[in-house]
Amino acid sequence: MAEPVNETRIRRQIAQRLSLRAPQENALTILGDVLAKMDFAQTSDLVELLKEIQGQYPSVQSFERDFPSLCFALATGVGKTRLMGAFIAFLYLTGRSKNFFVLAPNTTIYNKLVDDFSKQSSPKYVFRGIAEFAQTPPIIVTGDTWQEGRGIRGSDLFGSEAIINIFNVDKINKETGKIRSFRETLGDSYFDYLSKLPDLVMLMDEAHRYRAKAGANAIYELDPKLGLELTATPKTVGASPKDFKNVIYNYGLGNAMADGFVKEPAVATRADFRASDYDAQSLERIMLEDGVHYHEHVKNELELYSRETGRRRVYPFMLVVAQDTKHAKDLRDQIESDDFFAGAYKGRVIEVHSNLKGEESDEAMQRLVTLEHAGDTDIVIHVNKLKEGWDVTNLYTIVPLRASASDILTEQTLGRGLRLPYGERTGNEAVDTLTVIAHDRFDEVIKKAREADSLVQIKEYRIGNGGDISTEPETIIKVEPKFVSDLTGTGSELPAASDSQPKPPIFTTKEERQAVATTIDIIRDKYERQLKGGVNELQKPEVQQQIAKDVQRLTQAQQGTLEGIVAPTDFAKVVAAVVTSIAENTIEIPEIVILPSREVNFWFEDFDLTGISDVRLQPISDKLLIRNLRDESQRELARALEGPKESQVENYLVKHLMDYPQVDYDTQADLLYKLAGQMIDHLRSYLPNEQDVENVALAHGKMLAQRIFAQMKLHYRETPADYQASKTRSFRTLQPQHYSHAASKLLPLTQAATPLSATPSFVFQGGAKSPYQFHKFDSDPERRFAVLIDSAFEKDVLRWLKPGYNQFRIEYQSGKRYEPDFVVETVSEKLIVEIKAENQMTDPVVQDKARAAKEWVKHANQFVAEGDGKTWRYALISDQAINESATLAGLLAKFGSH
Repeated sequence: MAEPVNETRIRRQIAQRLSLRAPQENALTILGDVLAKMDFAQTSDLVELLKEIQGQYPSVQSFERDFPSLCFALATGVGKTRLMGAFIAFLYLTGRSKNFFVLAPNTTIYNKLVDDFSKQSSPKYVFRGIAEFAQTPPIIVTGDTWQEGRGIRGSDLFGSEAIINIFNVDKINKETGKIRSFRETLGDSYFDYLSKLPDLVMLMDEAHRYRAKAGANAIYELDPKLGLELTATPKTVGASPKDFKNVIYNYGLGNAMADGFVKEPAVATRADFRASDYDAQSLERIMLEDGVHYHEHVKNELELYSRETGRRRVYPFMLVVAQDTKHAKDLRDQIESDDFFAGAYKGRVIEVHSNLKGEESDEAMQRLVTLEHAGDTDIVIHVNKLKEGWDVTNLYTIVPLRASASDILTEQTLGRGLRLPYGERTGNEAVDTLTVIAHDRFDEVIKKAREADSLVQIKEYRIGNGGDISTEPETIIKVEPKFVSDLTGTGSELPAASDSQPKPPIFTTKEERQAVATTIDIIRDKYERQLKGGVNELQKPEVQQQIAKDVQRLTQAQQGTLEGIVAPTDFAKVVAAVVTSIAENTIEIPEIVILPSREVNFWFEDFDLTGISDVRLQPISDKLLIRNLRDESQRELARALEGPKESQVENYLVKHLMDYPQVDYDTQADLLYKLAGQMIDHLRSYLPNEQDVENVALAHGKMLAQRIFAQMKLHYRETPADYQASKTRSFRTLQPQHYSHAASKLLPLTQAATPLSATPSFVFQGGAKSPYQFHKFDSDPERRFAVLIDSAFEKDVLRWLKPGYNQFRIEYQSGKRYEPDFVVETVSEKLIVEIKAENQMTDPVVQDKARAAKEWVKHANQFVAEGDGKTWRYALISDQAINESATLAGLLAKFGSH
């Protein structure tokens, strides 16, 4: 008898393997809820099914089809294509369907979907991590290959592959006669064959694009078992758009911005600018010039970020939105003319619209395809041709000419530039921001952004059952180590597990419990520093005698002398019990301070600037104001050329170089002026006069100094420093941990939260090898790792710990403390373990923390002989490696450092 399918487990595995973001995982959970109400072996009663779905998801007013069809509205940049892959994987792995029909609205998206679903070598392959599809990839049938009959033949021969048909509306309309005609090799028309499949599921990408198209109605005659619609804008297109009535999940752009999945949009204008003072042509010229200023600013900031972090370089471009094709041509002629920044942008502009023909169109489209990595295009001019499916991550500046405030704040305008180049926010403002130049509409855009229906409104929260914020009261609870409960019975404010039998405490009187607390305090305050030999030194009789004297003295001072009234406390017995418990439950974690043992001298070796040919900054006469649309913070790009002049133009750069703490002007002045002079010479190479050179040096001096200093760092040298580690504590006694807790948010350690993204809100109970009975985790992979090391199968693991605040003193950046995910003690060594998502393993901050941890390990191992004799090791483990078959030994073999 076949083992029943565990759909919850399958859904969690898909979420983990595809690294789904929280909104994607929520959408997959909702699909699971809907499928639980459907029987794929029977014809659905649409009326009854709609009532059932409305009971849980009241936003669904209608299916709007003759078959069940539901819309998942996800903001641009959150990942609709990956979600489609998750939907297909779930339907296939749960045995509901192996036949899928993916519908695209246009050729651009059609080609993109074919690549994303079929190219396993592509980083955008939607099924990466799904083991079943790695072994037996789905059969992909497209609008160009359907006549080969691959899907049908594959189905007949093997009977197990998933078959994914990918078509777009135009291809179906053009091929309708062929698709509906009888084909001897198929025994039917291909259209009729598909319509007779009992498990066909239709997925509609950018569903709003063909809601109103008559040609799309023919597609619905396929009569699928289920329709899944995906779009960022769940309303019909046209003069009178109508909201979809079948939206079951809506995660808007405002949510994506607030959650950090896309760039932050900002709007820029000149300070004290009055658009009414200029005619239309002059206004356009100013907006184009200021757009270029901002574009060049961003280009330099991105170059700096790449050099400083070692991440790949991002080549930004500016998008100019023209009114019509003639306007677009006029703009290109103007931008590439000699009087626009002295012809600096000749050959670096592409024009994209429907009037381009032949070689001109081919060249423009080829440069669009290579736009993210070629670095040969600064400006793209388009006329409403760059619609859905044009997925670039390096658009940073938009100049919407003659556009209304409403048009500027549409997903069609902002959406094209909101994708993040590294897939996540970096914390660097330039990398994380999309800016719209809106001199003529600045006030209107700000006002529009504040309206309730704006895309960039502040994130909305849903309150109540199933919402973002629970109405269930939460309390801050204290969790003591287990041994405190064993000694006094007062360890935790949370209930014990229902299947556990609490043991009676060792000490029951108030005086004994007070003595226990005093003993722990004294060990923390005094003996952690005094006992150089580690926690086992607590077991020495002479140490216990001294602790007992200290406890007795402090206790009597607090209570006064009550002889004859209260039975005397056996302090020796209390201390012996406490120190034994501490020794058995504590992982020896020394506190180490690392200081240089002698004076360090530093300098910069002589060198010449390289790689500055991309600096094309232009003179600017007014400061630009940039306003963040979501939180309304404001900054300035540059200030006017005013105030005291420098006698030497290089001084505009040198004064900023002197601000760096590594730069000593007295000893490095010659190098500073040499490098500043080389940068000034470069400015002179493309700027027409000395006045413009001085303007750029003043307005952008800080940025140019940053470019210079980025190269100086590569030539930084210092005398080898001898660092000496000093152990200030040999161990740290476990402290209470504090959690925020709601009554319904308590789960056994072995049970995952639903959805997985809610893991941080739960408290997990259990753990035979942990000194605490209650734990909090930042992610489900952390919880799964805890289950793994706590298992009886991991016989070498003696104990593990989720360190609390201040358990470690590891500084990874100036003033920033690193607190590892886990500390694990085995029979032979001690481990610092960090669990990270696969896509974060090479993140600069993660790597900084790893370097700091390895440095700590190196110094901690100098003191091994003084303590328990066990060496330390660090392991940075990918979450994808923590699966059912994983072992600690296997993980350390792959991820542990020595």
